[in-house]
Amino acid sequence: MGNPQGRPLSEITACRFCGSASLVDVWSFGKTPLANSYLCAEHLEQPELRAPLVVCRCLDCNLVQLRHTVSPEILFPDYLYVSSTSPSFIKHFDAYAERLVERFGLSSGDLAVDIGSNDGILLKPLAARGVRVQGVEPAARIAQLARDNGIETISDFFTAQVAEQIAASAGQARVITANNVFAHIADLEEIVSGIKRLLTPDGVFVFEAQYLKDLLEKNLFDIVYHEHLFYYHVAPLKRFFAERGMGLFDVERLPVHGGSIRVFVQLAGGPHVAGAELGALIAAESAAGLNSNRPYEEFFQRVEHNKQETRRMLAELKAAGKRIVGYGAPAKATTLLHFYGIGKETLDYIVDDDKKFKQGRFMPGSHIPIVPPERLAEDRPDYCLILAWNFAEPIVKNNAEFTNNGGRFMIPAPIPRIIET
Repeated sequence: MGNPQGRPLSEITACRFCGSASLVDVWSFGKTPLANSYLCAEHLEQPELRAPLVVCRCLDCNLVQLRHTVSPEILFPDYLYVSSTSPSFIKHFDAYAERLVERFGLSSGDLAVDIGSNDGILLKPLAARGVRVQGVEPAARIAQLARDNGIETISDFFTAQVAEQIAASAGQARVITANNVFAHIADLEEIVSGIKRLLTPDGVFVFEAQYLKDLLEKNLFDIVYHEHLFYYHVAPLKRFFAERGMGLFDVERLPVHGGSIRVFVQLAGGPHVAGAELGALIAAESAAGLNSNRPYEEFFQRVEHNKQETRRMLAELKAAGKRIVGYGAPAKATTLLHFYGIGKETLDYIVDDDKKFKQGRFMPGSHIPIVPPERLAEDRPDYCLILAWNFAEPIVKNNAEFTNNGGRFMIPAPIPRIIET
């Protein structure tokens, strides 16, 4: 997970999976600020790093990936995303823990290791079910938050050396997880080496990542930002693990993050047999054209259309003297605001539920202030653009006072519209 070149930004000339030099660019969102680099007031006048956000496809193994890598030492040490601020994520990871315990018969003697464990959102329910747990989290403040919550956490990037350290102190792991981080890591060879060292012979590596097929079909362009180096579908993953002495034996599709996959991998020769569903999913990917340029070109045309439509709607409202604010300051809002060209001239502020890390700060690039959600009822703006649009339904439901007072909610994606309540 380190940056061996020590450079803040590097450009790839070969595929990160197969090493092929046959890469073709499919999307470009320009130079964008780092999605999770929320600013304090005293930093507003300082220069911000902006890096090219270009997505390319390997013509050999068909992996879709970012053309440029921002050093993880820049992206993650002051990382502010905390999983447990979302009730829906807490529920998701509790069900995830239950699924792992039941499917693999985990018990009190078994160790579960979570790579990029954040504040322990998965390890906490695993520990509650009697499993021994160990987190690995490079963001120092969030790792300390996990330790404060009783989850043993190493504050470091996961490497073969860290895997050796865990194996020496706690033994091998029956389960290793990496949720919404396996798409963030440039040096996957190092990660796989550590996983193979740490897994028991019958152990499983399980990870969740946003699914490329859903991204394309639902216009989820705003999940593209510098932390997400990879946009996975199953076929390249199956080949990648097979070439490294591991076997991908199952994939589950999930609704989280607009559409994700949970991928199950074992050591070569492991006990789990791949079902027919895996082959069917890979065939569906091929039928959808994921191994050709066509769906990527069509996707970007739709995104450009949505951009123009959102800008038109907002411009008409501003011309009519309407006051507009935003709701939700997730990382993906940085990509959306930048690519759509929405700034302080359009949104007076953005409300967000995160008291600990976001309220009182400012959005990367646009410098739109982030304020508590109570401001919505107090200030009574005319319209509220939901930037965390994947949570539009609970946001509207939980802010009935705003709509009862005549306010209207809007979403910018997957299809821009004013929500009827």
